[in-house]
Amino acid sequence: MKPKNLKKKIQRLEKRLQEGPKKLAKLKQKLQTAETAKTAKARKKAAAKSSKLAKKKSQAQAAEAKKPRTAKKAKRKLNLSPERRAQLAAAMKARWAAKRAAEAQMKGASGDNQHSPPGPAPQPPENRPDGV
Repeated sequence: MKPKNLKKKIQRLEKRLQEGPKKLAKLKQKLQTAETAKTAKARKKAAAKSSKLAKKKSQAQAAEAKKPRTAKKAKRKLNLSPERRAQLAAAMKARWAAKRAAEAQMKGASGDNQHSPPGPAPQPPENRPDGV
Protein backbone atom coordinates (compact mmCIF):
# COMPACT_ATOMS: atom_id res chain seq x y z
CA MET A 1 0.00 0.00 0.00
CA LYS A 2 1.27 3.47 -0.88
CA PRO A 3 2.25 5.80 1.96
CA LYS A 4 -0.17 8.47 0.69
CA ASN A 5 -3.09 6.06 1.00
CA LEU A 6 -1.92 4.92 4.42
CA LYS A 7 -1.77 8.53 5.62
CA LYS A 8 -5.31 9.15 4.36
CA LYS A 9 -6.61 6.01 6.13
CA ILE A 10 -4.87 7.02 9.35
CA GLN A 11 -6.35 10.52 9.13
CA ARG A 12 -9.86 9.14 8.56
CA LEU A 13 -9.46 6.74 11.47
CA GLU A 14 -8.24 9.51 13.78
CA LYS A 15 -11.12 11.73 12.72
CA ARG A 16 -13.63 8.95 13.37
CA LEU A 17 -12.13 8.28 16.80
CA GLN A 18 -12.36 11.96 17.68
CA GLU A 19 -15.98 12.17 16.54
CA GLY A 20 -16.91 8.94 18.32
CA PRO A 21 -17.00 10.35 21.85
CA LYS A 22 -18.84 13.44 20.61
CA LYS A 23 -21.46 11.32 18.90
CA LEU A 24 -21.79 9.10 21.96
CA ALA A 25 -22.27 12.09 24.25
CA LYS A 26 -24.81 13.57 21.84
CA LEU A 27 -26.80 10.31 21.71
CA LYS A 28 -26.72 9.93 25.51
CA GLN A 29 -28.04 13.49 25.86
CA LYS A 30 -30.87 12.74 23.41
CA LEU A 31 -31.74 9.56 25.31
CA GLN A 32 -31.84 11.40 28.63
CA THR A 33 -34.09 14.16 27.26
CA ALA A 34 -36.41 11.56 25.71
CA GLU A 35 -36.68 9.71 29.04
CA THR A 36 -37.41 12.87 31.00
CA ALA A 37 -40.02 13.88 28.43
CA LYS A 38 -41.60 10.43 28.71
CA THR A 39 -41.83 10.57 32.51
CA ALA A 40 -43.17 14.13 32.38
CA LYS A 41 -45.80 13.03 29.87
CA ALA A 42 -46.77 10.06 32.06
CA ARG A 43 -47.11 12.31 35.13
CA LYS A 44 -49.19 14.80 33.19
CA LYS A 45 -51.41 12.04 31.83
CA ALA A 46 -51.91 10.50 35.29
CA ALA A 47 -52.78 13.88 36.77
CA ALA A 48 -55.27 14.57 33.99
CA LYS A 49 -56.80 11.14 34.40
CA SER A 50 -57.21 11.51 38.17
CA SER A 51 -58.72 14.97 37.85
CA LYS A 52 -61.05 13.75 35.10
CA LEU A 53 -62.08 10.79 37.25
CA ALA A 54 -62.70 13.02 40.27
CA LYS A 55 -64.73 15.40 38.11
CA LYS A 56 -66.77 12.54 36.71
CA LYS A 57 -67.43 11.18 40.22
CA SER A 58 -68.57 14.55 41.51
CA GLN A 59 -70.89 14.97 38.52
CA ALA A 60 -72.32 11.50 39.08
CA GLN A 61 -72.91 12.20 42.76
CA ALA A 62 -74.60 15.49 41.93
CA ALA A 63 -76.81 13.77 39.38
CA GLU A 64 -77.74 11.05 41.89
CA ALA A 65 -78.62 13.63 44.51
CA LYS A 66 -80.87 15.51 42.09
CA LYS A 67 -82.91 12.70 40.56
CA PRO A 68 -85.02 10.31 42.64
CA ARG A 69 -84.44 6.60 42.39
CA THR A 70 -86.54 4.86 39.78
CA ALA A 71 -87.65 1.25 39.78
CA LYS A 72 -85.54 -1.23 37.82
CA LYS A 73 -86.56 -1.82 34.25
CA ALA A 74 -88.75 -4.88 33.87
CA LYS A 75 -87.52 -7.70 31.67
CA ARG A 76 -88.84 -7.52 28.16
CA LYS A 77 -91.37 -10.26 27.48
CA LEU A 78 -90.77 -12.28 24.34
CA ASN A 79 -93.52 -11.96 21.77
CA LEU A 80 -94.08 -15.64 21.08
CA SER A 81 -97.13 -17.20 19.63
CA PRO A 82 -98.71 -19.94 21.75
CA GLU A 83 -97.65 -22.54 19.18
CA ARG A 84 -94.01 -21.39 19.23
CA ARG A 85 -94.03 -21.23 23.03
CA ALA A 86 -95.33 -24.85 23.20
CA GLN A 87 -92.72 -25.93 20.66
CA LEU A 88 -89.90 -24.39 22.68
CA ALA A 89 -91.22 -25.92 25.90
CA ALA A 90 -91.34 -29.37 24.29
CA ALA A 91 -87.79 -29.01 22.97
CA MET A 92 -86.48 -27.94 26.38
CA LYS A 93 -88.29 -30.80 28.13
CA ALA A 94 -86.80 -33.26 25.65
CA ARG A 95 -83.33 -31.83 26.25
CA TRP A 96 -83.73 -32.09 30.03
CA ALA A 97 -85.02 -35.65 29.76
CA ALA A 98 -82.01 -36.63 27.62
CA LYS A 99 -79.68 -35.02 30.14
CA ARG A 100 -81.31 -36.88 33.03
CA ALA A 101 -81.12 -40.15 31.10
CA ALA A 102 -77.42 -39.63 30.37
CA GLU A 103 -76.74 -38.89 34.03
CA ALA A 104 -78.68 -41.97 35.11
CA GLN A 105 -76.78 -44.09 32.60
CA MET A 106 -73.44 -42.79 33.85
CA LYS A 107 -74.51 -43.36 37.43
CA GLY A 108 -75.69 -46.89 36.65
CA ALA A 109 -72.48 -47.77 34.79
CA SER A 110 -70.25 -46.58 37.61
CA GLY A 111 -72.50 -48.02 40.35
CA ASP A 112 -70.87 -51.46 40.20
CA ASN A 113 -67.43 -49.95 40.76
CA GLN A 114 -66.42 -50.20 44.44
CA HIS A 115 -64.00 -47.29 44.28
CA SER A 116 -66.29 -44.78 42.66
CA PRO A 117 -67.16 -41.75 44.77
CA PRO A 118 -70.72 -41.56 46.02
CA GLY A 119 -73.06 -39.47 43.90
CA PRO A 120 -74.77 -36.35 45.17
CA ALA A 121 -77.35 -37.03 47.83
CA PRO A 122 -80.93 -36.54 46.62
CA GLN A 123 -82.37 -33.33 47.99
CA PRO A 124 -85.81 -33.37 49.59
CA PRO A 125 -88.43 -31.39 47.68
CA GLU A 126 -88.95 -27.86 48.90
CA ASN A 127 -92.30 -27.11 50.45
CA ARG A 128 -93.51 -23.78 49.18
CA PRO A 129 -96.53 -21.94 50.49
CA ASP A 130 -97.90 -21.46 46.97
CA GLY A 131 -97.91 -25.23 46.38
CA VAL A 132 -95.61 -25.21 43.34
